[in-house]
Amino acid sequence: MDTRENKTPEERLQQLREVSQPEDFEHPEPDEDQPEAKESTHGLHRVLPIVIVVVGVLAAAMLLLSGNSN
Repeated sequence: MDTRENKTPEERLQQLREVSQPEDFEHPEPDEDQPEAKESTHGLHRVLPIVIVVVGVLAAAMLLLSGNSN
């Protein structure tokens, strides 16, 4: 991503062309220049249930320990 503030007129024109192009619905796969779009998110689906169980066990332990402190 180009973060320079001063662009040449050719660079501005190229940027406008890129932005104004319609989305390619015939080829919806990610572009080659976007490797992050190809990454799978399967890891999150495996980790989330484990995190939920751990948080539940910690909450139950805190409730049991706080009730026995009297």
